[in-house]
Formats: sequence, C-alpha cells, structure tokens
Amino acid sequence: MSQTLRVAVAGAGVFGLTSALALARGGARVTLHDPGPADANASAVAAGMLAPFSEALTDPAAAPHLDLLVAAQARWPDFAATFGIGLDRSGAVLLGDAGRLAQLRAAGQALGLDTARLDLTGLPHLGGGYGPEVTGGLEVGGDWRVDAGALARLAEAARRLGVRRLSAPPDSADHDLSVVATGASLDYLALAPELARLTPIRGHILRYRGLAYEGPVLRGPGAYAVPSAEGLLIGATMEVGQGRAGVDPDIASDLAARAELVFPGLKGQAWTAASGVRAATPDGLPLVGSSERPGLILACGARRNGWLLAPLVGEVVAACAFGREPGPWADLMAPRRFRA
Repeated sequence: MSQTLRVAVAGAGVFGLTSALALARGGARVTLHDPGPADANASAVAAGMLAPFSEALTDPAAAPHLDLLVAAQARWPDFAATFGIGLDRSGAVLLGDAGRLAQLRAAGQALGLDTARLDLTGLPHLGGGYGPEVTGGLEVGGDWRVDAGALARLAEAARRLGVRRLSAPPDSADHDLSVVATGASLDYLALAPELARLTPIRGHILRYRGLAYEGPVLRGPGAYAVPSAEGLLIGATMEVGQGRAGVDPDIASDLAARAELVFPGLKGQAWTAASGVRAATPDGLPLVGSSERPGLILACGARRNGWLLAPLVGEVVAACAFGREPGPWADLMAPRRFRA
C-alpha cells in the first residue's frame, strides 16, 4: 500500500460526501464516483431533517435507536460550522386530533421526552390554517434541520480538499480502498454481499414555490410542511420496494390531496414534484463499516435519516479506513450484524 491512502468513494449523496470529506481531512487521496448530476441524487430530494425526537415519536423503526440518533445530531454543530452550513433550530410541531396527540405524548413520556401541548390557536401560522383532523399540536424543541441545498456546499468543500469527482466507476487498480455509498443501487452486489439486505424505497416530495413559510417543521398525519429557501416543501411518501427512479404523477397528486386535508391553504396552489430512491435494511439503520470483503467499506441504506446520520457515518468510515477505533455507535450500524 502506498504511503498516502488512496480511496474511491462510489456515490455522491450525503453519505458519500461526508465520507469523502472525513477521509480527505484525514490525509487520504480521495476520488468520488457518481454518474449522475448532483440534483438527481436522493439526498437532494429530502427535507434535511435532523430530528431524532420527532422521528422517535412518529416512526416505530426509529424509536429503539433514539440514543444513536441523538448522538448523530450532536455531531452537527461542529460539522455545520466547519463547512458553512446553516442550522435551523426552530424545532417541530406534531399535529393531530386529541387521540393522536395523546398517543404521541404517551410515547414521548415512555422515551423520557417532554413535549408541550399546543391548542389550535397556539399553532404556527400557515396560510389557510389547518384541516378538521388537526385540533392541536405537540411542540418538539430539540429537532433541527438543514436545507438539502447543503449538498452543494459539501461537494464544494470536498473539491477544495482535493477530492476529484468522476462519472466513471472506480478502477481497482487506482485505489487501495473502496467505499460504497450508493444508496439503493445494487451495482456493487457482487463485491459486497451485504448489499442484498437492502430494500429500495422511493419517496416523493412537493415544492410550492409560490408559498412562503417561516417556522418550525409541521408534521401532520399524512404529510409534513417544511420551510425552505425555494418555497414550502411538502412531504413525503415512502414507497417500499419501489426502486424505479422518476416522478409518478398519480402518487404526487395523492400526496398533494393528503396534504390539503392537513393544510387547506394548499388547495389550488401550484406545485412541482420530485422523487428519490433510498434504501433500508431490516432494522432501519444503515450499513456502515467494513464489508466481509477485504478493502471494502460500506456506507449505505439510510432509509429516512440520512442527513441526520451523515457526519457520524463519515466519522465511522474514516476510522475503518485508517484502522482506528470507530467509536461506540459503530456496532449498531456494522454490516456484519446481518450475518446468518
């Protein structure tokens, strides 16, 4: 092996970029391989939520991993300051009727979370108000978010650190290690058998460029609303098993209809749709760490917390590459956990 470690990272989403940044900052010579444009990456079709508490309350797959998600969020202030990424710390409000809010509050208490109850008049102002299934909310103050446009900032930071971006796939003769960060793609299945545990999940989001909103994330039953620099963002679907890229007009229209039930002010407003394909493992956590195949490290299978986990993932990838202790959270994400 040469004195300077040569690493090829396949995939330029948020896992690939944070891995490339961590490796380059550690002294490796890094190439980043992705055939597609940056805005076609699934990480760009995201709300950028850094929301361990809302995720634990609303997603059964996330609740068992709250400690890991909180630890991942704790990496973000230093990471954001280093790479010039703005952190929105406005928190979130979980919307619903009395029954849903009671269930969410009980779930929060079971997890040791304190949530403040808001009545309808105390909810954030959103043009058009709220639908009949929303009678109040729970305020979750510890959740943050970033704009998915931060992906471009990470790409530029990688370029400044000397990371070369190539559209061609990696050539094994040109590197000492490979990092597979390709999301739902199974192009590397022959190299990394652990990728067989991934299931593709397509997600649609809608952008209402004519609507402005400043405030916390609003997570309703069936749709969420997120402020962004390019208009109100509405999400999101999770189409398990659907690996075909591209927008399905029927699914996008159904999401718009569901969102209008929660946010009636959306009726009649113009929107555009985007979709991205992610991947998930059976336990909802990504595959991060050394493959059973020598010279190969995995960083894929983010499901719906890719942005939240990304700095921690880059940290673990770099530790594996440089032969360092990967830290206390690495075992939870290790690819070996699915060995028969």
